[in-house]
Amino acid sequence: MIEAARGRLTREACDRRLASWAKNALRLAESEVEVEGLEHVDVDRSYLLMSNHQSAYDIFSLFVAFPHSMRMIAKKSMFRLPIMGEGMRAAGFVEIDRSDHGRALAALERAKQVMASGVHVWIAPEGTRSEDGRLLPFKRGGFVMAMQLGCPILPVSIVGSRDILPAKDFKVHLGKTVKITFHEPVEASAFGPDERDTLMEQVRSAIASALPY
Repeated sequence: MIEAARGRLTREACDRRLASWAKNALRLAESEVEVEGLEHVDVDRSYLLMSNHQSAYDIFSLFVAFPHSMRMIAKKSMFRLPIMGEGMRAAGFVEIDRSDHGRALAALERAKQVMASGVHVWIAPEGTRSEDGRLLPFKRGGFVMAMQLGCPILPVSIVGSRDILPAKDFKVHLGKTVKITFHEPVEASAFGPDERDTLMEQVRSAIASALPY
């Protein structure tokens, strides 16, 4: 935050600290991350990553698994956390308020700017953590943004993070393994204005294909 206020904070510094933060969180939980599908990630493209969401440890796991600069779209309550919230803003995370349509649209515009700078953006289209691990209904905002940008969506399946810390629980369970699967990108530009639901279903099917639920 101090470096940001002084105009000295760089993307590279944020990337290093985010990677270290995530690795340390998993180390303290004595947990490991297994990764599959990195061959689907083209370093020369900017992706809108979409994953299922079942634990706070999704965040740490994906920052460890994804080998490139990435920021996330997060609900406004996370930005209210002392120190962490301001740190997220300084690092370029995008705050979204789904209860306010105007602010939600502004958040998507901010996400577009982040992607245009070459940073990948991650969003959980369920909008909240699943308590039983099963996919919840998807929100539309991320798909609208992908279609407007014509950017590729990278579907991601996360399995095992809820074994570390289930939704609405506060006890961390040690010694678990999280598996991250990156699927073949879905080209949002291939879908017409009336095919948003078809795009949503294709991405949902890809994510669900590696889930055991």
